[in-house]
Amino acid sequence: MKRFGLIGFPLSHSFSKKYFTNKYEQEGILDCKYELFPLESIDQFPDLLKSHPDLVGLNVTIPYKEQVLKYLDEVDAGAAQIGAVNTIKISKGRLKGYNTDVYGFEQSIRQFVLKNGIDNIENALILGTGGASKAIEYVLEKMEIEYTLVSRNVKKGVICYHDLNASVISNIQLIVNTTPLGMSPNEHSYPELPYSSLNEKHLLFDLVYNPEKTVFLRKGEEQGAYILNGHEMLIGQAEKSWEIWTNKNAN
Repeated sequence: MKRFGLIGFPLSHSFSKKYFTNKYEQEGILDCKYELFPLESIDQFPDLLKSHPDLVGLNVTIPYKEQVLKYLDEVDAGAAQIGAVNTIKISKGRLKGYNTDVYGFEQSIRQFVLKNGIDNIENALILGTGGASKAIEYVLEKMEIEYTLVSRNVKKGVICYHDLNASVISNIQLIVNTTPLGMSPNEHSYPELPYSSLNEKHLLFDLVYNPEKTVFLRKGEEQGAYILNGHEMLIGQAEKSWEIWTNKNAN
């Protein structure tokens, strides 16, 4: 039996286990199992590997996409440039990290823009500066979309939420939420933005998928903005992870 799984904390509302379990059933894959491994600290990671020697692949979620790097033997070039990993392949005792969030986000947003006939996006705000935001930065640079990072904390090259006034918002087309704000069970939380300044020229992308429509997205929709949650992105990154684990498209 090949064992796969997800590390992060908390993992009470995991997309991955349900997705891969259904995938195995639908495709008649009988020799694979997907489990959740909630780790209160990344320091528990080596013990997890020791206790499950049959592990061949892991997904990584909040808050360990950056912290897990120090435990890897090798990192894919793209993931190394991003500085965050969400997929690990384990082969002959060696761990190699990849970032499939990049694939999932790029495919999702390109398809959505094309489907809805949205004009070329030139600039964006990325809410959050964690591991997930780094993948978004990578894709936006590839798409030649200028972006500004937004954080609760004052950092070099980053603006704070209180800097987001009507003037700033009016010059932005895409706003991507990479924070866990609005994620179940804290469904009532949301990024502090001047939502009244949004209109039909804006696209709000939320990496959160549960609930399907967060307060962030709902407030944008009320102003006429396009909205997109993280569900299609998750499917894309999951399938790319599977390709890596099964040697279909990776080293």
